[in-house]
Amino acid sequence: MSQLFQPLRQRDIVLRNRIAISPMCMYSSVDGLPGDWHLVHLGSRAAGGAGVVMTEAAAVCAEGRISPQDAGIWNDAQAVAWAPVARFIAGQGAVPAMQLAHAGRKASTHAPWRGDGAVPLADGGWTVVAPSAEAYADHYPQPLELDADGIARVVADFRAAAARALDAGFQLVELHAAHGYLLHQFLSPLANRRDDAWGGGFEGRTRIVREVVSAVREAWPERLPLWMRISATDWVDGGWDVEQSVELARGVKALGVDLIDVSSGGLDRRQEIATGPGYQVPFAARIRREAGIATGAVGLVTEAAQAERIVATGDADVVLVARQSLRDPYFPMRAAKALGVTPAVPVQYQRAWGD
Repeated sequence: MSQLFQPLRQRDIVLRNRIAISPMCMYSSVDGLPGDWHLVHLGSRAAGGAGVVMTEAAAVCAEGRISPQDAGIWNDAQAVAWAPVARFIAGQGAVPAMQLAHAGRKASTHAPWRGDGAVPLADGGWTVVAPSAEAYADHYPQPLELDADGIARVVADFRAAAARALDAGFQLVELHAAHGYLLHQFLSPLANRRDDAWGGGFEGRTRIVREVVSAVREAWPERLPLWMRISATDWVDGGWDVEQSVELARGVKALGVDLIDVSSGGLDRRQEIATGPGYQVPFAARIRREAGIATGAVGLVTEAAQAERIVATGDADVVLVARQSLRDPYFPMRAAKALGVTPAVPVQYQRAWGD
């Protein structure tokens, strides 16, 4: 019996299988609003049989966008625009999920196909913020260091965004604390040079994450799951590492996080990553084992047997699929067939999926 296609209960929500569509930026929004592209893109992955379909990183404030074309959830108009997307995903039997994010010093940058580095203020860019006044790279924006009031606003923005996600009909939210964005910047000593209550040692550097989790849990119902994505390591000596990730996972579990979505890297351009199929799975396995929390594994998961093995061996509870789902929106249905499971096929498509 396939373990990948066993349901998973998290609080009052049941995932129909262990495949989640990972957040992937589309750089296709105007004023943070999702549009037809998002409905079709995310809706097709829900029709494709995934257990969870997660939006791209939705910025919790305008200055938290990665690019001017990023989606957001910082105002009510955006919540209204997201509602039909969440409704369609749920209607296909998948759990509609939203990732809440703030890009910090990696904000106000170009969409990938428009170039690299900072968007000038004259072209729609903006002033960015970070734990410390150090740019990600020479051609990236120079950030302003957040003061205590600014940190409080960030925490409040995450809380308000969670409330709007709930109003829009999402049943799961994920906090983005990975890939060199704002929360990860606070976590890593390579980006956080502060010597106040939000810097220095582990307790200080992880403080904002704990504050955000607690604030979001105030707005997000107890009956609904809360996930958090982290980079388990910076892949740079002296940076954030898997030992600290385990300790963070223990702490946020006690505050109400239900699953750690385990990625890596993205904070420092000196990173050296030896990639390969499932290269991040050992991090998910270690955090699951040592922190006693459910984990998701992501990164070059492209085959049904590979995904099955990750779950069946207990390395992770969920497999998140990203680029493979761009190549094949129906990867979950194909994986089910390959593993001898009857796929969850919309009635409109069943005539094409019979034996």
